[in-house]
Amino acid sequence: MSRDTLLSIGEALIDFIPEQVGCHFSEVQGFHPAVGGAPANVCGAFVRLGGKARLLTQLGADPFGAKIAGELAGFGIDTSAIRYTTDANTSLAFVSLAADGNRTFSFYRNPAADMLYAPEQVDPACFTDGYALHFCSVSLGEFPMCDAHRTAIGYARESDMLISFDPNLRFPLWPDRDALHRAVWEFLPQAHILKISDEELPFLTGETDIHAALPKLFTGSVQIVIYTCGGGGAYAFTRTAQAFAAAQSIAATDTTGAGDGFIGSLLYQLHRDGVTLHTIGSLDAQALEAYLTFSHRFCGISVRRSGAIASYPTLREMQD
Repeated sequence: MSRDTLLSIGEALIDFIPEQVGCHFSEVQGFHPAVGGAPANVCGAFVRLGGKARLLTQLGADPFGAKIAGELAGFGIDTSAIRYTTDANTSLAFVSLAADGNRTFSFYRNPAADMLYAPEQVDPACFTDGYALHFCSVSLGEFPMCDAHRTAIGYARESDMLISFDPNLRFPLWPDRDALHRAVWEFLPQAHILKISDEELPFLTGETDIHAALPKLFTGSVQIVIYTCGGGGAYAFTRTAQAFAAAQSIAATDTTGAGDGFIGSLLYQLHRDGVTLHTIGSLDAQALEAYLTFSHRFCGISVRRSGAIASYPTLREMQD
């Protein structure tokens, strides 16, 4: 069987996008729903470019869960591994957008259906065609979904899949920052691909300079570090090579899902080029720069549109 499917595990939710930009939550007059959640978004980026992706999560047996499943399937994401429960509702996130497109969140998720996704619900058969497994930190709290991640990572390792981790820090979801820090550092060494932003670097490493932080980040199985700096561009590092690509100068409408689009489009390129667990560490600077440039263009199109998956360009749009 061909190993051509991206698996992503974690939350899928409804982002409620404000109708007004550049104002406080209390001033927003209305919101419109958009399917989101970082793991779902990464799947969305991968399939919009022509790849195959499968989401491992749990939704509430409610109208929001039905909306998410229906839209994900409509985008071409494999929803066969999604589970449903009546024990909790589907996660919701209300978003406030500043004038520059940056976001703040208010979550309805205590608990939510995805948090109750348990290890025994992870089907090992889902990994037989797996190319890579992607995950984030939102679902690494002290609830069943965290143990489901441990199980999924175990299956991915048995299958020699690439493992990708974007901490994607959401501080309001954690009882304290120390718990989040411990969770990230438990899972970070198990990844082969690490994506981290300039805003996250000081919290996770105690460093403000990426070069000073790299010895800490290249731990365990980590083979490549993707370091994004918003409008300041992005860097890619292996243990022997490095590259930089400048970001396009764009007036952003909505940055929701931009970071997810960046890593999702990068994973697509790795798959397109046949990069595997055994070759990723030997990528040279030229290849790394090309990957970053492509992902910048992908996100540059996305942030001029609203929402997450719906804003991602197709491969044809990228080529126009």
